[in-house]
Amino acid sequence: MPKPISLRPSRPTTTLHLSRRTFLALPPALTLLGLSATDSRADAPLLKESDAEAQSMDYREDASKIKMGQFPKFKPGQTCANCSLYAGDKGAASGPCGLFLNKDVAAIGWCNAWEAKT
Repeated sequence: MPKPISLRPSRPTTTLHLSRRTFLALPPALTLLGLSATDSRADAPLLKESDAEAQSMDYREDASKIKMGQFPKFKPGQTCANCSLYAGDKGAASGPCGLFLNKDVAAIGWCNAWEAKT
């Protein structure tokens, strides 16, 4: 007579049990990991107009060179430096953008996602 097939695992499953102390220590530890990840982007490459993600957003490295009518959303004076997505330091030539991860954008640049800082 054949042996019946069991649908139960042969070994007991283990579950992760976190103590309250360990659970409360997780957010600060994860924050530190996040900070160290952003510190490592100090040498992030500059986004180029030829990059695929730049082309998909009509990114331009210098907004002053955009011709009127070339991009319907563009208005003179709009630059990455005065966009809400730009996280670079004031006066810096380039900085991080919330849209283009792991690449810096030129402060004088522009893309279709431009949104006024509030």
